[in-house]
Amino acid sequence: MRRAFVYFLVAVAVGLAYGVYSVSTLISLLFEDVSHDLIPKAEIDIDAAEQFSKRPSVVPKIIHQTYKTADIPEKWKTPQKECLDLHPEYEYKLWTDDMAREFIEKEYPWFLETFDGYDHPIMRADVIRYFALRKFGGIYIDLDVGCQRKLDPLLAYSAWARKTDPTGISNDVMAAVPEHPFFVRVTDVLQSYDRHWVMPYITIMASTGPLFLSIIWKKWTGLDLEDSARVRILMAEEQQHKPWSFFKVYKGSSWHTKDAQTIFWMRHHVPHLVIGGFLLAGIIGYTVYWVIHRPRGYSKVDKGTYDA
Repeated sequence: MRRAFVYFLVAVAVGLAYGVYSVSTLISLLFEDVSHDLIPKAEIDIDAAEQFSKRPSVVPKIIHQTYKTADIPEKWKTPQKECLDLHPEYEYKLWTDDMAREFIEKEYPWFLETFDGYDHPIMRADVIRYFALRKFGGIYIDLDVGCQRKLDPLLAYSAWARKTDPTGISNDVMAAVPEHPFFVRVTDVLQSYDRHWVMPYITIMASTGPLFLSIIWKKWTGLDLEDSARVRILMAEEQQHKPWSFFKVYKGSSWHTKDAQTIFWMRHHVPHLVIGGFLLAGIIGYTVYWVIHRPRGYSKVDKGTYDA
């Protein structure tokens, strides 16, 4: 029995090691350092020095947004108008569901089966922004994000995305030059991340959403990259809430499913979940140990043999 218990411990150790390896990128996101890639406030401040304010633009003046039809809900017309009014010289592309599918079918037919096979519409809305940036370049902005100032200073960076809390990057505001290697990589690996998890929220986040993008970005930062291939990071104060911020965020998250509430609850109770996990593991381990080493009485046959 002791040998069986040793085998059990080895199996548990192997399982834990494989589990840690499988989520190693997620764990590393908790200890990310974006200091090398962040966009300094001095370079994009309203009163930035001439050496920064006069830099040439490399990102095309295109604003991309997505919605299922051209009939945008009233609640999002204000943020949309803010961005359009501030950028009359920018080309504007609103990617409807029909336009998105036609685009994928024409430009990236190898991805059409995956595109059609997504279980949730938001997943198609996620991927079309990646492919649009890959093909045309420009700036993608969610419909629930308004513009507070001109985005021209951000056109000097070949690719950028915004930092999000508590870790990783978001896909609600981002930009790139056409065929930027990062977005080429993002679109190339989408099919390998098309997995079905138990909860829809996790499936969306990990297959096409911000978690997926953050994982690819984290792996990308570990490569030896030329400056033009880097993804620069827009920090929190440059996003919103400050006079020099580029954006202001309205209420969105229209795609959140019911299980999202469970995820948000778990996010705010991480210490309790960790402690509970250790307690549960301890109880299971002790139970298995007790079952293997529990006292066993003699059978009647054994007792008779010893009495004789």
